Amino acid sequence: MRRPVARKLTVLAVSAAVVSVGAAAPPAPGAATTAKTPVAVGYGGAVSSVDADATAAGIEVLRKGGNAVDAAVATAAALGVTEPYSSGIGGGGYFVYYDAKSRTVHTIDGRETAPLTADSNLFVENGKPLAFADAVSSGLSVGTPGTPATWQTALSQWGTERLGSVLKPAERIARNGFVVDGTFQSQTAANETRFRYFPDTAKLFLPGGKLPVVGSTFKNPELARTYEELGKKGIGAVYNGDLAKDIVSTVDNPPVDPGSGWKARAGKLSTRDLAAYRAKLQAPTETGYRGLKVYSIAPSSSGGTTVGEALNILENTDLAKASEVQYLHHFIESSRISFADRGRWVGDPAFEDVPTKGLLSQRYADERAKLISDDAVLTSPVAPGDPNNPGSTGTAAPTTYEGENTTHLTVADKWGNVVSYTLTIEQTGGSAITVPGRGFLLNNELTDFSFTPANPAVHDPNLPGPGKRPRSSISPTIVLDKANRPVVAVGSPGGATIITTVLQVLTEFLDRRLPLVDAIAAPRASQRNAAKTELEPALYNDPVLRGKLEAIGHSFSLNPEIGAATGVQRLPGGKWLAAAETVRRGGGSAQVVDPSS
Repeated sequence: MRRPVARKLTVLAVSAAVVSVGAAAPPAPGAATTAKTPVAVGYGGAVSSVDADATAAGIEVLRKGGNAVDAAVATAAALGVTEPYSSGIGGGGYFVYYDAKSRTVHTIDGRETAPLTADSNLFVENGKPLAFADAVSSGLSVGTPGTPATWQTALSQWGTERLGSVLKPAERIARNGFVVDGTFQSQTAANETRFRYFPDTAKLFLPGGKLPVVGSTFKNPELARTYEELGKKGIGAVYNGDLAKDIVSTVDNPPVDPGSGWKARAGKLSTRDLAAYRAKLQAPTETGYRGLKVYSIAPSSSGGTTVGEALNILENTDLAKASEVQYLHHFIESSRISFADRGRWVGDPAFEDVPTKGLLSQRYADERAKLISDDAVLTSPVAPGDPNNPGSTGTAAPTTYEGENTTHLTVADKWGNVVSYTLTIEQTGGSAITVPGRGFLLNNELTDFSFTPANPAVHDPNLPGPGKRPRSSISPTIVLDKANRPVVAVGSPGGATIITTVLQVLTEFLDRRLPLVDAIAAPRASQRNAAKTELEPALYNDPVLRGKLEAIGHSFSLNPEIGAATGVQRLPGGKWLAAAETVRRGGGSAQVVDPSS
C-alpha cells in the first residue's frame, strides 16, 4: 500500500485559498512575479527553494556563468528579501558543498554565537528560567549573525563571483518589490502582535499600519541599500563598520513602542562579539547507507549525527519490502532513539566532548537497534546510550523545545557542483526586532540553547556559554554513490522536525523508490523522543493506517505542516532534476537553466 501523494495545487489555487485583507493592488512595474512549479528537469544547473523569485535569482547567476556556490548565495540573499521571517543577514545557517572536480564534500558552520560575556544562566532570572515567550522577542535572544560570514567564506573558498555581483538580483527584488502571497501575509498576521512592539518592524512589515495585501507589491528599499553597502564594502560592514554598531545598539537597547507595554529584555552583544565572529570550515559527517555515502553538517548542528544514526539503525530493516505500517513504525522508533542520543551528547564541540564518530558508528547503531521490536513501542523519553560503551545506557531526559521555521535551498551547476544550504533567523519573524534603517530582522537563535538542564541529573551539552553556538537541527544533506558522484541533495526548515523530515525524504526516495518530488510531498511523521508522534493531517486522518500503528502502541498528535523540503537529483547525461514542495508553504519553486521536454 502506498500513501497518496499530497495533492498539487497551482499557484492560483493556493492564492485563492487565502483570504486577503482589503483589495489587492496590481503589482508595481518591475516587481518580481515569477510563477512557481514544484519540479523541473533539464541541463546547465538547477535551483530549488520555497520561493520562485529567489530560485530565479540563482538561475540568473548560473545563466551568467556562475557556479553552484555563487548561485546559492544569490538565492539565499533573495530569500532574505522574500522570506524575511525565515532568513536574512541577521541570522545564520549551515552550508554543505560538493566539489565535482575533487569529488569531495565540504561544509561551513555559520551558526550564530552567544555574546562573549554569556554564561550558563543567560536565560535565568531570580533563580528561575525565563518563560520562552518572554525571551524570544528580546535583545537577550539575539546571537551574533553568521550568514554574511558564511556567504563570503563560501565565495572565497569555492565561488567564482564577487559578493557584490551575486547580491545584485536580491538588491533588485528589494528595491522593485515582490508580489505578496498568502504565505507571506499569513506569517505577517501570525507575528502582528510582536511586530507592533517595535516601531521599525511595524513600519516595514505592516505598511500603513495594516497587513500586506495578497497580490500587492512589497518593497524593502532599506534592505536594498544594505545589500548595496555590503556589495561595495564587503562583510566588514556587518562585523566592524557602522552596520555593526547599528546591530549592537539595537540588540542592547531594543527600540520598543512605549505604548505597547512590552518589556524587551536588553541583549549583551558588543562590537567585540561581531569583530570576533568567524564562520567555521569543517569536515562533514559521513555515514554509509545501502551502499551510498551520506554527508551532512557536523556539530554544532545535531542534524548530521542524528539523521546519520537513524539511517544506521534503519540499515537493519528492509524498508523497501516493509509494509507501510512497519516502514513508519521503524522510522518512528529510529527517530526516537537517535533523538535520545542527540539530547545527551550533541552541543558546540568547542565546549563539549561530542562523540561524533561514535554516534555514527554502525556498531553503535546495531546495538541501539536491538531496542526496536516489530510489535511494541518504546516509552519516551528513551534513555540515551553511550557511544563510548555500546550496550550501556544513561538517564533519560526530555527533548527541549525548538522553534519550527528556517528556509532551505539546493543548487547544482553544469560542472556537477552541488550545494545544500539551510539558513535561519530561528522562529518565524526571529526576535521581531528590525535594525532601524537597515531593512532586516534579527535572529532569536539563542533560544535554541537549553535555558536550564532538561534533567538536572543529566549533563546538558546545550547550555549557553561565552561565544558558544547553540545546538541546531539543521540537516543539509548530500548523498553520493560509490564513485563519489552526487545521487541527491536535500534539506528542510522546521526546527527539530528538520531531522525527521530529511530522514523521511531520504528513506522515501532511496528505499521506497518514490520520485523525488513525491518523496518531498508525501505526508510526514515526526518523533523526537516524546510521548506522542506528530502526524500531518493525511496520516492523522487515515483511520486504517493510524489504527494499525496505535494497535502496536503508538500515540499521535496533529501537526498541520512538518517541514518544507527542497532537493536536486543528478540524472544521466548531465541532466538535473530539481524538486520542491507541491503544497507546503504555498508550494516551492524548482527551476533549471535549460529545460528539456
